[in-house]
Amino acid sequence: MISSAAKPIAIISDIHGNLEALQAVLAHIASQGIETIYCLGDVVGYGPNPRECVEHCYGMQLCLLGNHDNGALFDPDGFSSGAEKAIFWTRRQLEDQSRSGMQERWAFLARLPRTHRDGDLMFVHGSPRSPLNEYVFPEDIYNQRKIERIFSFIQKFCFQGHTHVPGVFTENCRFYSPSEIGDTYELSDQKLMINVGSVGQPRDGDSRSCYVTLNGTTVRFHRVQYDAEATCRKILAIPELDEFFGNRLLQGK
Repeated sequence: MISSAAKPIAIISDIHGNLEALQAVLAHIASQGIETIYCLGDVVGYGPNPRECVEHCYGMQLCLLGNHDNGALFDPDGFSSGAEKAIFWTRRQLEDQSRSGMQERWAFLARLPRTHRDGDLMFVHGSPRSPLNEYVFPEDIYNQRKIERIFSFIQKFCFQGHTHVPGVFTENCRFYSPSEIGDTYELSDQKLMINVGSVGQPRDGDSRSCYVTLNGTTVRFHRVQYDAEATCRKILAIPELDEFFGNRLLQGK
């Protein structure tokens, strides 16, 4: 039993207010004839177009709550000073009553779940142990206790985001980057945790957006070129957004 794999789905995460990246990814998904899209959270934060990105998510079949979405709704606890400043700016954009749809945007964010299960599939933003906040980095494979504890929460397959670094974690403490597996991985009897990467803030040294498709038992990583320079210029023009958030887009770091 896998469930959602009865039809192909696209799994995206960490849009972070990057409208150019989101539009490019949605176009890429549509070009493959895929109609079902799951978003693993962090629709807002860092980027210059939080309103538009939230509204693009309305029609998706699933959207989870990310820590930046939660920070916009409540308080950005544990954020760096730059990220905190960006969240307060983001909140003002979402609250802008001169732009239509304010209530719809807030209502949408307020009802986002933290986890979703469908048959063998689990979807979270951070980790199955702490869906909103826990980071699982590739180097965590050397922390066997951490990996074992996290995998104890996984029934079969878990899809996640949060670190912006795509790849496949196995229960026996291995991590495979997309390049190591030819961008494709087959689901089997082995428990897996799959990081789908980031649409709007890639941080694996590749500036292109990243997302995953699941078709039957085949997981495929996709990279999509977008106009990162346009997004960077928008960020640099907004004093409340740290210029670092724009410049890093050009390097994918």
